[in-house]
Amino acid sequence: MSPAKAKAAPKKKPAKKKSDYGAKQITVLEGLDPVRKRPGMYIGSTGPDGLHHLIWEVVDNGIDEAMAGHASHVQITLRADGFVEVSDDGRGIPVDKHPQAKVSALEVVMTKLHAGGKFGQGAYKVSGGLHGVGVSVVNALSTDMKATVHRDGKVWEQEYKIGKPQKKVRPVGTTRKTGTTIAFKPDDSIFETTDFSWDVILTHFRQQAYLTKGVKISVFDEREKGKHNAYCFYFEGGAAAYVRHINRHKQPKHQNVFYIEKEAAVEDGSQELPIKVEVALQYTSEYKESVFGFANNIPNPEGGTHVAGFRTALTRTLNSYARKKNILKEKDDNLSGEDVREGLTSVVSVKVGEPQFEGQTKAKLGNTEARPAVDGVFSEAFGIYLEEHPKDAEAILGQCILAQRARKAAKVARESVLRKGALEGLTLPGKLADCSSRKAEKCELFIVEGDSAGGSGKQGRDRETQAILPLRGKILNTERARIDKLLANTELKSMIIALGTNFGEQFQIEKLRYGKIVIMTDADSDGAHIRTLLLTFFFRYFRELIQAGHLYVAQPPLYRIAKGKQIQYAYTEDEKLKMLAAMEKGTKKDSVSAKVSADTLSDDKVDETGVGETTIAGVNIQRYKGLGEMNPEQLWETTMDPETRTLNQVTIKDAEKADEVFDLLMGAEVAPRKNFIQTHAKSVAYLDV
Repeated sequence: MSPAKAKAAPKKKPAKKKSDYGAKQITVLEGLDPVRKRPGMYIGSTGPDGLHHLIWEVVDNGIDEAMAGHASHVQITLRADGFVEVSDDGRGIPVDKHPQAKVSALEVVMTKLHAGGKFGQGAYKVSGGLHGVGVSVVNALSTDMKATVHRDGKVWEQEYKIGKPQKKVRPVGTTRKTGTTIAFKPDDSIFETTDFSWDVILTHFRQQAYLTKGVKISVFDEREKGKHNAYCFYFEGGAAAYVRHINRHKQPKHQNVFYIEKEAAVEDGSQELPIKVEVALQYTSEYKESVFGFANNIPNPEGGTHVAGFRTALTRTLNSYARKKNILKEKDDNLSGEDVREGLTSVVSVKVGEPQFEGQTKAKLGNTEARPAVDGVFSEAFGIYLEEHPKDAEAILGQCILAQRARKAAKVARESVLRKGALEGLTLPGKLADCSSRKAEKCELFIVEGDSAGGSGKQGRDRETQAILPLRGKILNTERARIDKLLANTELKSMIIALGTNFGEQFQIEKLRYGKIVIMTDADSDGAHIRTLLLTFFFRYFRELIQAGHLYVAQPPLYRIAKGKQIQYAYTEDEKLKMLAAMEKGTKKDSVSAKVSADTLSDDKVDETGVGETTIAGVNIQRYKGLGEMNPEQLWETTMDPETRTLNQVTIKDAEKADEVFDLLMGAEVAPRKNFIQTHAKSVAYLDV
């Protein structure tokens, strides 16, 4: 090394840039600003679900008043001016000055997060609501809101714009009644749509009326000029009336609906926690279980401690009665939980002081004190019911013992499936064309209709991440079959083995081999039927996969539209017409009519395979009747390529409604299904037969 280089001065370190991150960069959102900044954190989404949640939150205040015994009527009106008006005849929100905020309590409730009677002591024993942020969140997400309170002999008012009060709370008149009226107009700059669904509203408030017996809930729709819809829900029967409603299309095993409503006191250390328990049940000739759990009128689709307490008590009480009456002999096995829940329809509702839910969606109740409360109240009352209604008890136990025999037969069949699968290697059926990746989250299983479509799918797929399982014909209708019959069906057995989760009591979702399960059937009536049969199967036996977001339905195109080298695919009739119209605009010499309809294509040349083709002024329109008609490249491009395909995720927003629809369309009772078809036949815009 030369002396000159050895003595070279060390390089200066670059000067540190002054950080732009300091106190000035910390944003403090005042008042209701956080709600408008991140609305999804407070109402779940800015789509239709979040929009309707605004109504639920305001009505919850009236329902809470009713549960506390201070209100008997809640009224909801969808006004023509875009406002939603909610009134109750409760005590009215307090209007006197709040000791800490130094303004009216009404203004505090309407403009401050986490403010309300649900956080203090004594105002409400039980309440629903969204962690006490309900009405203020609605205010923040509305362009306009007006609160009117009848209280202390006066009518009080305050108006708001985007959550901010326009004037102080002031008296505007006198009154002899009490109650609160909230009128709000959702902010269309926040929500994807501000069009409320009448059916969604009716379904929600019918359920609330069943769960708050003796309270009248009126709903009015005045949005359309000259046409007003009105419903009034009022049920004295509570959960018992709800069970009758759920079972209205089913064949009951016994006429009397068991019902108990009682308050239990559960010791928690040095204090007693009062819990109101309400349970109703009735057995039907169905093969499935339908148990609906609620805590403070909030649906718990994943159950929780109250449902666990009910199930334990049900199994124990029925076994005890069967032994006592010698229906189960000494040599007989006890009935399992699975046996006593076959055909059961039940509503389990509890009202607790401080509900603890697992997850923000309140899908599962976590209060430990709810389990012994439900267990104790239900087991005592149900034991008395069985003694006092021997014919009902006989019918119930007859159903349970029959279910036990079927379960034992299914166990033998299940063991046979697993044993056979193990011998065949990694439990995979031979006709499954599996993917090479073993990372479940990246893998997709396409359940396709027929060997022809299966062949195209196998050739066109991404072999690393996409697996193909072809089905032959229509599978078993699982709505009308027990597990032993299900396991005897080759197609269903192949699906169960391919999924890898097992099912029933042995179900383990963590062993699922594919992150996406895609139902891919033809875009015709037969394809729709097969898709419905598959959805029934997954809903009844793999509901957890749907709830976890793993089930999808592929949407293959109806038409291939080609003009020269330009090729487009239309997935609906409307898309086809729009494409033809666009081609017409872009054409100078040729004339393409945008008025081509299904009637035009009905006269087209159709060959034996069902492929319909027509040519109109240089535009070739091909009508696909089946997936097998597409070559592998077309099937990949239109239906399987993640970059271009359309997949519809299957969700369960309302378990009770979904259960009812599957029972109606796929169950054994013909009359309700016939009535449904006759009622809705004219609403089918285009039927491919």
